[in-house]
Amino acid sequence: MSEKIVVGVIDAQESRRAIDWAVSRAQSRGQSVELLSVVGGAVGMVGEGIVIQAALETTEQILAEAAGGIRVPNLTVTTRVAIGDPAGVLVEASKDAALLVIGSDYRGPGEGPARGSHGIRIAAAAQCPVVVVPGFDLGADRHGVVVGVDGSPVSEAAIAFAAAEADRLSEPLTAVIVWTPITAPRHALMVNTEDYRNGMEQAAREALALSLAGLHSRYPGIEIVEAVAQGYPSQVINELASEARLTVVGSRGHGAVRRFLLGSIGHEVLQRLASVTVIVR
Repeated sequence: MSEKIVVGVIDAQESRRAIDWAVSRAQSRGQSVELLSVVGGAVGMVGEGIVIQAALETTEQILAEAAGGIRVPNLTVTTRVAIGDPAGVLVEASKDAALLVIGSDYRGPGEGPARGSHGIRIAAAAQCPVVVVPGFDLGADRHGVVVGVDGSPVSEAAIAFAAAEADRLSEPLTAVIVWTPITAPRHALMVNTEDYRNGMEQAAREALALSLAGLHSRYPGIEIVEAVAQGYPSQVINELASEARLTVVGSRGHGAVRRFLLGSIGHEVLQRLASVTVIVR
């Protein structure tokens, strides 16, 4: 398996945060870092070659300065400039990467509209886990790793990634499963809704326990918090993530109990990032 972390770099502050996260992770795991920038927009117009050449030279300079600012002993850092569609190039690069790290220009609640269309495209198609770093200061008082669970194979991969990161960071792991009740007009369902809700909650607890089985034996040192909540998954996950160092969700998947963590939830989490977020497939 590749031990290279690829970082998508643009000339913006969010890329600096993405680089910092990737360097810290690579240093602790003995990985290498590749800084990758993409010059896009070529359509074959007359005179376009001169413009592209100038863009390439400027981009190479940006990457050289970024690499030069990384002063970590024994860390291998390489740079690469490509031409093409940025999302497509990053997805292609993910085929040979352990992680793909990108920045987001979402500034947090109250700081403008949701962002992340490029990030969503990349996360949906990448061949490796995608780490999205928000464009705001996370602060030093955050702790813990949050992982969304739904009982699916993709969810199992997310749990494995989150547990390894919690162990690496010496942080507690909060595994959350969210169930969403069926909505219906008032008095439409002539049944005991309390039995229905109790059944859904119990099924969620059982699915969560099954997903986490054996985790303590593999990582005996980490604290695991099991959370079962009623509501909408992306909202619940982001509420927990607002105080976490890292959030991990699966790219898509329907679990053993339907109406838990749906395939679009990871995308919704990315639109309003609350912490560094990893999309695992």
